[in-house]
Amino acid sequence: MPGTGPRFRCGGLSVALQTARLLSELRPTEVVTYREKEPDHPFLDDLLASALESSGELWLVSWGFDVPMLLKRLRGRSVAYQAHSTGYGFDLSPGVPVIAVSRNSLSYWADRAPRNPLYLVPNALEPQWLIRGEWSHNGRRPVDVLVQKRKSSPYVLESLVPALRQHGLRVEVQSGWVDDLVNLFNRATVYLYDSADYWRGRGVSEGFGLPPLEALSCGCVVFSSFNHALADLLTPGGNAHQIGQGSLVNDLVRIKAAVSDPETWRPQSEELKALLLDLSESRCSERWHKTLSCLDELQRHGAMVESEALRASSSRQLRWHQRVNSFRRKVVNRFSDWPFK
Repeated sequence: MPGTGPRFRCGGLSVALQTARLLSELRPTEVVTYREKEPDHPFLDDLLASALESSGELWLVSWGFDVPMLLKRLRGRSVAYQAHSTGYGFDLSPGVPVIAVSRNSLSYWADRAPRNPLYLVPNALEPQWLIRGEWSHNGRRPVDVLVQKRKSSPYVLESLVPALRQHGLRVEVQSGWVDDLVNLFNRATVYLYDSADYWRGRGVSEGFGLPPLEALSCGCVVFSSFNHALADLLTPGGNAHQIGQGSLVNDLVRIKAAVSDPETWRPQSEELKALLLDLSESRCSERWHKTLSCLDELQRHGAMVESEALRASSSRQLRWHQRVNSFRRKVVNRFSDWPFK
């Protein structure tokens, strides 16, 4: 990863560090930085200068903007791509495995690189969300509606939040760094998450959408968009409810009802527990264990070597074959209609 300090603080960094921690329980694992030198981690330039040939290690890259550069620098070594989100526009070399964190990312690469090895290992909720999350509450929480400003839409911030306040709801818009997010979420009845505009404006996708799941684990009623990876685990009218559904009035009526009677709007307890169990770190470690075994097999069979790996047909080749086949069908049909007697 580029670095682990405040400059790179984001959800992607948290997930990458969590992945390294889980993998370290299965295999010897090191975090390697490539933009900033840090005293606690090796630096990529130094490693490549000292080790001219691969010694059997597996490199895992994930920072979407830098993946093409990293793959080029690590050419000739065993490299896998942990695909958080989509839309960066690059292609993968044959043989580079894709470990998708969502079905949205999986389907993207299954279309773009159908002959590359594909795996699915969803991100996990960190233990504090499951240990300190509260699925039901007696009494009213101090915050009626919680919004995190980053990634939220202009509609929510400029139209919906003022309207909710005008109707007497206690709305908190969190914009700075919070040391205890679990406590923040446990203080709120309803959580609003509307990231569709944010990602559409940047041309990339919502990679895994953990905030709504974190809110669910803390007993919040979730109103969310369902773009990209959010559709993996959120169901409209089931464990979550659509934000911006048709009109501002419709949103106001539904959110006020959820604040007034949250139990009616929360998902079924058993359904939620099953979902959270499937997103636990123990389940994630099981998936990583199986995936690493598969990657071992790929290395043994030479499937990660670019010269030996299968190649997908290009779009140009596929369109050419379609034109040729279409022309052949027309010729055959024309002669079949010829009036030979």
